[in-house]
Amino acid sequence: MTRSPLLAMAVCALLGAQVAPVAQVAQVAQVAPAVSLTAQLDALFSDPVLARALMSVRVDSLRTGETIYALNADKLVMPASNMKILTMTTAAEKLGWTFTYKTTLEAAGPVTDGILHGNLIVIGGGDPTIVSNDGGPAPLFGEWAAALRKAGIKRVDGRILGDDRFFADPIGMGWSWDDLVYGYSATITGLSYNENQVAVKVTPAATAGQPATVTLSPAAGHGLHVTNQVMTMPPPADAAPGDPRLRPSIEYHRLEGSSELVVGGTIFAGARAANQTVSVDNPTRFFVSAFRDALISDGIIVTGRAIAWNDRADPGATPAALPGPRVTIATRTSPPLSVIGPYFMKASQNFVAETLLRTLGAVFTGAGTADAGMSVVRQTLQSWGIPDDAIVMRDGSGLSRYNYVTTSAIVTMLTRMWKNEAMRGPFAAALPVAAHDGTLSNRMKNTWLDQHVQAKTGTIANVRSLSGYLETKSGERIVFSMIGNHFTVPSSQIDALTEKALALIADKR
Repeated sequence: MTRSPLLAMAVCALLGAQVAPVAQVAQVAQVAPAVSLTAQLDALFSDPVLARALMSVRVDSLRTGETIYALNADKLVMPASNMKILTMTTAAEKLGWTFTYKTTLEAAGPVTDGILHGNLIVIGGGDPTIVSNDGGPAPLFGEWAAALRKAGIKRVDGRILGDDRFFADPIGMGWSWDDLVYGYSATITGLSYNENQVAVKVTPAATAGQPATVTLSPAAGHGLHVTNQVMTMPPPADAAPGDPRLRPSIEYHRLEGSSELVVGGTIFAGARAANQTVSVDNPTRFFVSAFRDALISDGIIVTGRAIAWNDRADPGATPAALPGPRVTIATRTSPPLSVIGPYFMKASQNFVAETLLRTLGAVFTGAGTADAGMSVVRQTLQSWGIPDDAIVMRDGSGLSRYNYVTTSAIVTMLTRMWKNEAMRGPFAAALPVAAHDGTLSNRMKNTWLDQHVQAKTGTIANVRSLSGYLETKSGERIVFSMIGNHFTVPSSQIDALTEKALALIADKR
C-alpha cells in the first residue's frame, strides 16, 4: 500500500523535515529507565550547601538487613547528641529497663524527747529525678518530713550533711568553659537536685532606662548571688510585634567555683520576659539547703547548717567522722529506666546522659566516673560487633567536640535495639516522634514523615545529626543515621536535606 503524501508530510514536520527510520521511531518511543534510589540520594547529597561539609549516611532495611544506601558511613564524624544513643543503648542492655536509683536519709545520733542529738545525712545514689515542684520544694522533702515525724524526730540539733560520693568527676572532657554557666552543662554529682540548675527569668521594667528584674526558681538553696546588669531599653519606634530587633540581648556569666552569677545586657520595655537555665555552683549544698529550708517550713527545727560532705568550711564533717548510731529514716526509689529514658532522649537532657554514663561505671566497675562508664560502653559495643576504632567517646551526652562515631556504628546499635524484643518497645518509645514530641515536635509536619519517623536529633555548632527508624509508605521499617559536619550554612538547610532524603526513601521503598 502506498503511503499518503499528506501523512508523510505531517510526519516530516513532526520529526524535523525528514522521516526517521522505523527502528529510530521505536527507540524514541521507549520509556527512559527509572533513576535508582541510590542515584537520587547521591544527587541530593551533592547539593551545593554541602560543598564544604562532610555528610555521613547509612540506611539499612530492618526486614532484609541490606544496606540501602551508604555515604561516608565508616568515616568518623562528630555526633552531637546522637552520642546519647551510645549511652542509652548500653544502659538499656547492661542496667535493664527496671533499673532504679536509691537515695537514703539517715539519722546519726540518739533521739530523746523528739530531738535528734546529731545530724541528718542524705546519701546520694545518682538519682537525676529529684526535682523542684513548680519552683517550690521537691515533693520528696515533704515525704521525708513525714518520715522524720514518724521516727519521733521533731527537732534536729545538728546539721544536714549531703554525701555525693557515688560519682567522682563533675564535667565531661572537652566541655567548653563558657558553656558551664548554662543548665545544659550542669555539673554531675551523686546527690543532685533539680538537675543541678535553676531557671532565670529576666523581666523588663515598666519604663525604659530602669534595671530589669532578675528572679531565680527554685528560690531556695541554690546559693547563687546575682549581679544584675540588665537595663530596660525603649523599643524602636517603627518596630512591630515579632520584629527581630525586639529580641532581648542577655548574657550570663559565672566563673567555675564561684557563686556569683552576672546577668547583663538589654531587654526592651513591654517585651516578654527572657528565660534561661543556669547551673549552680555547689549541687550537693543545693540539695541539702533546699531540704533544710523545706523541713523548717514544715515545722521541723534544724539548728545546724546544711553542708556538702567535703565542705572545706567544715572539714570534720565527713560521714565517717560523725558520731552516734546511724539509723535509716527513709529511702527514695526513682522511677525505672523505662520512664527516665523517654524524658532523657526526647528532651535530649545532657545531665541525665552524663548521670547514666557514670552509673554504668559505678555499677559495673565500682568507680562512678566518666572514664569507667565509657569503658563499659566500649566493651558492650565491641560485643555487638562494632569496631573499637569506630568510636571515640569523651562524654555521654555529645556536648564534647572530642566525640566521634561512624553512622555504620549507630545503625548497628539501633538495629540491635530493634531486633531484641525486650529492648524494642521501651527504646523506640524513648525516641522523639516526628511532628509530635520532643526535639522533633516542630519538624516534618504535614508530610508523610509525620509520626512515621522516630529518631534522635543532635546539634552543636556546625554539627547536625538525625538517627532512628522510618516506616515507609509500603510498611517497610528502615533504620538510618545521617550526620552532617563542618557546614557553614544555617542548620535548617541540613535538616531540610535529611528530611528530603527520608521522604524519598519512604516513597521509593
